[in-house]
Amino acid sequence: MKSEAQARPVSPSRGRRLGAFVFLSPGLTYLVVLLLVPLVLVLSYTLFQRGRFGGVVYEVTGENFSRLIDPLYLSVVGTSLKIAGLTTLLALLLGYPTAYLIAQLPRKWKTVALVAVVLPFWTNFIIRVYAWIILLNGPGLLNSGLKALGLGPYELLYNQGAIILGLLYSYLPLMVLPLYAAIERLDPQLREASANLGASAFSTFRKVTLPLTVPGVLTGCLFVFVPSFGNFVIPEMLGGGKSVMVGNLIRTEFLQARDWPFGSALTLALVAVLVVLLIAQSWVARRA
Repeated sequence: MKSEAQARPVSPSRGRRLGAFVFLSPGLTYLVVLLLVPLVLVLSYTLFQRGRFGGVVYEVTGENFSRLIDPLYLSVVGTSLKIAGLTTLLALLLGYPTAYLIAQLPRKWKTVALVAVVLPFWTNFIIRVYAWIILLNGPGLLNSGLKALGLGPYELLYNQGAIILGLLYSYLPLMVLPLYAAIERLDPQLREASANLGASAFSTFRKVTLPLTVPGVLTGCLFVFVPSFGNFVIPEMLGGGKSVMVGNLIRTEFLQARDWPFGSALTLALVAVLVVLLIAQSWVARRA
């Protein structure tokens, strides 16, 4: 006689739920352990005070949030927004033509071009930044070439221009790839129809291609702006610490000033800005 458990078949919906749980559990565990738990700790630290010699004193205060509107820290946020915004704009101006040209290549060459775009990621990030130091310093390759032409040398390193150049080089592929994906998905018949109706190439791009690739533009801008806004390695190495960005400030508060509560408040503010950007990007993409 079969037991009751053997006689009762497992419902398909229950099996699907069990399968979904099994496949999702590694990712959910990763998010909870490495994202949710640290975020909760950071949020809790913002409510307490800094100890006399650093660390956390568990006495509730609101001072950490009031310090966020100090003009000194607001100027750091303004500098970060300016540098990240210029980097994103330049990445868009360079990345859109690059992605468009790659999308027009024959199929066998598209893979080669895409590999060339992501090739810098195969090299260690710090090594790539050091390479720019070698290129931009006083006796470096660029200044030597300019001096040979009678145009230099110039102060190319340890300024905001060097920071923007380093960020642009590091994150330009993150602009090109989503733009390429958006352009590649376009139906070529739409552009052919626009041309057959007498529209110029520029009008076709402005009225057909660009509006249909707005989601890719927004995604690429977000992918470039977010890491540029919070980066602290490139401003430290290529900027010489002269232009303090939010990432440098958070690093200083945690590791040098040992003011964990205020560093946590800065981190939480940064996370809040990024969440607002994600919501805005999603809203604009839906309307587009």
